[in-house]
Amino acid sequence: MFHNIIDVITGGHKKIKGTVVLMKKNVLDFNDFNASVLDRFHELLGQGVSLQLISAVHGDPSEIGLKGKLGEPAYLEEWITNITSLTAGESAFNVTFDWDEEVGVPGAFLIRNNHHSEFYLKTVTLEGVPGQGSVHFVCNSWVYPTKRYNHDRVFFTNQTYLPHETPAPLRKYREEELVKLRGDGKGELKEWDRVYDYAYYNDLGDPDKGAKYVRPVLGGSSEYPYPRRGRTGRAPTKSDPNTESREPVLMSLNIYVPRDERFGHLKMADFLAYALKSVAQFIKPELQALADSTPNEFDSFDDVLKLYEGGFKLPDGPLLDNLKKNIPLEMLKEIIRTDGEGLFRFPKPQVIQASNSAWRTDEEFGREMLSGVNPVIISRLEEFPPKSKLDRKLYGDQNSTITEEHIKDRLDGLAIDEDVHIRSP
Repeated sequence: MFHNIIDVITGGHKKIKGTVVLMKKNVLDFNDFNASVLDRFHELLGQGVSLQLISAVHGDPSEIGLKGKLGEPAYLEEWITNITSLTAGESAFNVTFDWDEEVGVPGAFLIRNNHHSEFYLKTVTLEGVPGQGSVHFVCNSWVYPTKRYNHDRVFFTNQTYLPHETPAPLRKYREEELVKLRGDGKGELKEWDRVYDYAYYNDLGDPDKGAKYVRPVLGGSSEYPYPRRGRTGRAPTKSDPNTESREPVLMSLNIYVPRDERFGHLKMADFLAYALKSVAQFIKPELQALADSTPNEFDSFDDVLKLYEGGFKLPDGPLLDNLKKNIPLEMLKEIIRTDGEGLFRFPKPQVIQASNSAWRTDEEFGREMLSGVNPVIISRLEEFPPKSKLDRKLYGDQNSTITEEHIKDRLDGLAIDEDVHIRSP
């Protein structure tokens, strides 16, 4: 009691309010209800999500390397009563920290996810920090359950520092975080790993299928010094220990990429929807191949345009609207669009939306030249008609067939000789 009275007099016993914004686990905008139920069950058992502030000004003498002093754990509030909507949206949770003067201004925090499933942590905002006011953390990272890590996740404030200016209590945390991101180069990487490592392209072939499937390793040799790819750590093939085994086609979407770098649920939905449309476009020609002498080729521009025409036009009405509302799966919404894009049909490119022949106009070719890499080869006209510098023996006549009649409407009333002379240095 006496200690509490001293805290009140000196201002040592205070509360800091915080807001944590996150997105609960979902699959393609469709909730994992089992995970949601299990998370609430863990909450009932007292296994919630905890945060601990890390001091940016005071070190802990008991820690090797003088790491920043840790505050007491604080838990997210009202996880059980916070009902997640069917669509993938953000959820905001309150958290209350007991203020400790020995911690001072926080520069980072540790977070432990004791739930069954992961969540996407977006931001953490602290209000009323003594001597500082508001402290904001932009996280944008997936946080997996503690059983998936051999360490606690750490996030730092938005305050940026040069390495030598980083507060001493935070340096050890920064160094440890860098080591975790680099990895140790061992073992197969899983989706919850946060390793950004590189390897040679040693998975291009499949020697277990036979000699004709053998491919050289790209990278690490005098003949093929480059490139590099993201390391996955998959097991080697049985016949060649220097070749990494490949994932089956159906499992290729699960190849290791650091979770924070993977497509978001909306982007992945679009990706899978267009992949399905691609499969449909592949199957349809196969069925027509019996009557086509060149089934693997475009015989005309009409064949190209058929990619964007046809399909199945879905009727727009209350039945389809109710279906889309009650099944909030972004991939399904993309597939059954009713805005003019038929089922299993690719959206028409903008350049040919007004006219199918717009791609071959002079204006479009000019736009492509100016918007691509070609501007670096555009040069001033010094003579007319222009002459090619290509080898005459290989490419024929070097003189252009363009005449003044072709371009006189673009010269603002000048003759071609006058225009070339005016623009000459």
